[in-house]
Amino acid sequence: MATNMEPKIHRSYHPMPLDVNRERSKPKETDRSFQEVLGQQLTLSKHARQRLEERNIEIPSEQWNKIGEKLTEAKRKGVRDSLVLTKEAVLVVNTNSNTVVTAMDKQSANSRLFTNIDGTIIM
Repeated sequence: MATNMEPKIHRSYHPMPLDVNRERSKPKETDRSFQEVLGQQLTLSKHARQRLEERNIEIPSEQWNKIGEKLTEAKRKGVRDSLVLTKEAVLVVNTNSNTVVTAMDKQSANSRLFTNIDGTIIM
């Protein structure tokens, strides 16, 4: 039962040498983890993370910090679920768990009805 098949599984794999002298690029602001940027203030739900990526929404780290501060203030005032309006996006955030539940760009939010929101933060 001999065949003329080339035995590919026995070939050696030789990775390209690593250039240790190559300059590593500095990470972009958006490459940093969400937790690093926010200093453990907020978390993103899986759904919100997907929406931000799908809709190419980028919120600068200083904006995330301001959002975190405003959410702390809203929580002190008894707000449980907040609608956060920024120049970049519209976010729904649960203040009890400090979790961004969903996110959308301004265009997508234009004709939406938001329910179960007991506070709004306009940035």
